[in-house]
Amino acid sequence: MRTQMVGGLRADDVGAEVTLAGWVAARRDHGGVVFLDLRDASGIVQVVADPETLGDVVHRIGREWVLRVSGTVRPRPEGTVNADLPTGEVEVPAGSLEVLNESEPPPFPLSDRADDVDEVVRLRYRYLDLRRPAMQDNLRLRARVNAALRDAMAKQDFVEVETPMLIASTPEGARDFVVPSRLSPGSFYALPQSPQLFKQLLMVGGLDRYFQIARCLRDEDLRADRQFEFMQYDAEMSFADADDVMAVVSEAVSSAVEAVTGKRPGLFGRMTWHDAQERFGSDKPDVRFGMELVDLGPIFAATEFRAFQAPAVKGICVGAQGEVSRSTVDALVERAKKLGAAGLVWMRVREEGGTTVLEAPVAKFLSEPEKQGIVATLGAVPGDLVLIVAGERRMTNRVLGVLRLDLGKPVIGGDLSPLWVVDFPLFEAIGTDGRPTPAHHPFTMPHADDLDLLRGGDLLAVRSQAYDLVCSGWELGSGSVRIHQSELQQEIFSLLGIAPEEAHDRFGFLLDAFRFGAPPHAGFAFGVDRLVALLAGEENIREVIAFPKTQSGSDPLTGAPSEIDAGQLAELGISVRPRTKGASR
Repeated sequence: MRTQMVGGLRADDVGAEVTLAGWVAARRDHGGVVFLDLRDASGIVQVVADPETLGDVVHRIGREWVLRVSGTVRPRPEGTVNADLPTGEVEVPAGSLEVLNESEPPPFPLSDRADDVDEVVRLRYRYLDLRRPAMQDNLRLRARVNAALRDAMAKQDFVEVETPMLIASTPEGARDFVVPSRLSPGSFYALPQSPQLFKQLLMVGGLDRYFQIARCLRDEDLRADRQFEFMQYDAEMSFADADDVMAVVSEAVSSAVEAVTGKRPGLFGRMTWHDAQERFGSDKPDVRFGMELVDLGPIFAATEFRAFQAPAVKGICVGAQGEVSRSTVDALVERAKKLGAAGLVWMRVREEGGTTVLEAPVAKFLSEPEKQGIVATLGAVPGDLVLIVAGERRMTNRVLGVLRLDLGKPVIGGDLSPLWVVDFPLFEAIGTDGRPTPAHHPFTMPHADDLDLLRGGDLLAVRSQAYDLVCSGWELGSGSVRIHQSELQQEIFSLLGIAPEEAHDRFGFLLDAFRFGAPPHAGFAFGVDRLVALLAGEENIREVIAFPKTQSGSDPLTGAPSEIDAGQLAELGISVRPRTKGASR
């Protein structure tokens, strides 16, 4: 139906006979000749439609009508070149024009950005939203990322294998989406939260190196970087340790970045979980900017200021913000309190008579050595703002880590600053029943140097052989060396309160496989949606997914989730309780 895409026309094509097809992005009727911006997936070109040649239909053509036009490419008249368009030097006078389909006026402008359009409206008419150049670019970028990931893994001798979508329910840290079985009424499949157990079985099966870009589903609260269903780059390696996996994933991510930006990222940094918490107050530190947390404890070891007589006293220096308004400072104090701090000490750094001084309500309670110690330890200079939190160490790190991001986080885009965070704790907390809660999943190998602690020591001090990849302050994904010995796996299960009988009921197929010579293995997985969003400079992964759900989990386009009829329920052996009065749909 066409000889070429509109976006490829250039000055070199002047004189060529072309047939084009696309949508009318805009029209300008000057009372005689009508100028149409014809858009297809490749771009936009100006079409000149003369009613004397083409008839009165030219005056009826509206936005988003679908046309086919033929004509001879010519240069735009002097003074009308559009430098903002790749095709801006040429235009196509329509020798013939065919209306392939008419269109109602779209419910919102299909401009490059749609920030002022309600998101529910955009998702209700997602097929129109997808016509916008920004969405087209994002989805094409996503395709390049997927292709680069597959190519990088193939070059590293990985085999792509698809794992099942209907599986048994297993704990993965979030709630399962479940599917009723018609052939086994009262029984249910679960949709996979990840291919975790199957990829471990593939290692037992001798495949050696596996990967897939897998669809995963988790019934958890949605947010900017989370959807119910997401695409996960998933990999597993036999006879490999953490360093082997990190090298493979670093290569795959570098290839994806290069496919989009034309250059590979710099070296992937490495930082322990402990250092990330102490320096950045987060296990997913954004290292694109400074403002690191600094331990001020030694300065106040003998302080008489009661607020600083605490297990931890830490601070950050906010550069060139010393003159912010009092209302801004008060808002920071309230923010710190909401995050769990008893309060927030703030100080303006100023210069008086050639001496650096701290101006703050609490300054009179501090000795001169303490005040100068703050300035020196934080590297503060006149014009800066100092924020200090005191209290329990974990809380102090968390509060300052959030304030640091509130005050300094750069926008998404540009340098990803990839960073491997390693040596996570094996357990994140001890419950009231004395049982630990795993920080990763129960198949994570403990650090070899901490096995004695596992068997009679501080369980929260046990490190795991787990590792996360962080880019621009986003957790891109996580992985670990896996437990491959039945005895150690059951030891972990027992600590978690999972008896051998329960473990066999829930994970018997995996534990049985370990009895037949499971090799040492390790793996990793990251969210493709998140990587694509970072590369596209988007703050929300919904902007790089063709048909996402809203923040509430609904789909305005199809109306999902929706009820099913009584006949389907009866066939599945399911009854639905009536909603209580006032319950939401």
